[in-house]
Amino acid sequence: MVIPGAPILTNLKPETREKLKLVSTPTLMTALYKRGLRNQWVQDVHRINRQSGTMVGEAFTLRYMPAREDLNQLEVFRDPEHPQRKCVEICPPGAVLVIDSRKDARAASAGSILISRLMVRGVAGIVTDGGFRDTPDIEKLDIPAYHNRPAAPTNLTLHQAIDINVPIGCGDTAVFPGDVIVGDAEGVVVIPAALADEIADEATEMTAYEDFVTDEVLRGRSIIGLYPATAEQSLADFKQWRERVGR
Repeated sequence: MVIPGAPILTNLKPETREKLKLVSTPTLMTALYKRGLRNQWVQDVHRINRQSGTMVGEAFTLRYMPAREDLNQLEVFRDPEHPQRKCVEICPPGAVLVIDSRKDARAASAGSILISRLMVRGVAGIVTDGGFRDTPDIEKLDIPAYHNRPAAPTNLTLHQAIDINVPIGCGDTAVFPGDVIVGDAEGVVVIPAALADEIADEATEMTAYEDFVTDEVLRGRSIIGLYPATAEQSLADFKQWRERVGR
């Protein structure tokens, strides 16, 4: 089990965090694709509490391995250093807890009590490629929570928590501690820490143009020359639109 003395985070800039809250995951995926990054989408996870806002934070990770019965009885929870319990208490405020459950949703990765604890500690969200239990209660919490599907069996049934804040896989995507995790109603994207600032800036600009295009299309304009902006008139119109709407 790896428990670092201090969490490995990127010190995400507040202005970058705010920019990422205002852009969509599809826009972010396009910006990443332009840089040759094509596998940053966490596959097959869905947000439980759809009323929660956009999730942005640095990755803090928990890794499960297949459970071995003689080492994974209920008594293990008596140990305050148990990795699952420990990570809930040391995951930094503003971070996103990302759990590698090997895409196995037959047993829970966590439940509403642990996720409630993360919420009151100021953690920005939680993601697993497995399942959560107590999902009707999680649905009411003010913390974004993403999983594959509900799973009532305790994690001990199939999952043995083994590592904290190490590189993991989640939904077929590599997640390193400190990567920037963004989740919206569509799903979750992983942004390499070193690219977070420039991706946020580019996605903000892309979003402005996409909003302009949407306005034009809804007014009946053709996408040819508009999306993408291959016609000079489109760029001129965009400039006027930005001045008009203050973008």
